Amino acid sequence: MGIDYPIIGQRIQRLRRQRGMTQEQRLNYLLEALLAERGQDGEAVPAQVGEKRRLLRALFNLRPPLEADATFLRVQDAYLTEEIRRRGITEAEDLPPLTDGLFLWRGDITTLRADAVVNAANSRLLGCFVPGHGCIDNAIHTYAGVQLRLACARLMERQGYDEPVGRAKITPAFNLPSRFVLHTVGPAVSGCPTRRDEQQLAACYRACFRLAAENGVRSLVFCCLSTGEFHFPNAAAAAIAVETVKRCRQEFAGKIQVVFNVFKEEDERIYRRLLGADR
Repeated sequence: MGIDYPIIGQRIQRLRRQRGMTQEQRLNYLLEALLAERGQDGEAVPAQVGEKRRLLRALFNLRPPLEADATFLRVQDAYLTEEIRRRGITEAEDLPPLTDGLFLWRGDITTLRADAVVNAANSRLLGCFVPGHGCIDNAIHTYAGVQLRLACARLMERQGYDEPVGRAKITPAFNLPSRFVLHTVGPAVSGCPTRRDEQQLAACYRACFRLAAENGVRSLVFCCLSTGEFHFPNAAAAAIAVETVKRCRQEFAGKIQVVFNVFKEEDERIYRRLLGADR
């Protein structure tokens, strides 16, 4: 079979155009591709960049765990990498410790570079399907890219049942600054936490720690597991987090440095008190 030089030339030109795209051109391409995938080819794309970004996030959130072609992934990866860079990346290794091996940082977990970040997942492990929802699960899946949902779906297909509370799974982080995402399902609380709720929350931290150690992780970022949508009281959840992590660090000879990531000022105050930063 002879070489089809015209086809090769077209592919080279297409790749050059993709590399030369502006960020807004990438955004437009992704919107058009995702709308076409949903059978909404003729739907008008918003004129304002902010509205385009919100629509893209919604389409990412709604998209089922499907393969994407190489062109789409190249454009998506370039777009997300630039978006995260634009928002500003924080290096976990540059954070000052509050105590030996323990750090506290308030900010967006999708912009923190560490070996691994922990995602507060749901039992399906497929991310949040609610467009633009403010949970960490939604943010992590949005900025990691469509590859993350597919990777999680494959894990769950092999497992064959919903993820139990208190365990952990690991995937690549894809377009996030970190190397890995650890996914764990915390207990959902109605009213005051029971002893079982407390034990299950502690199990989440232990499972993540073990999985991190098995995969050579040296810096691990925990969000506030089971708070927010799962209604575990913030102060009680933080106390369990700090106590369990301290014990895990002793068990693993302090080889893993831990960042407690918070988003709210209230949680920052709680963790600072628990870690002795206000003394």
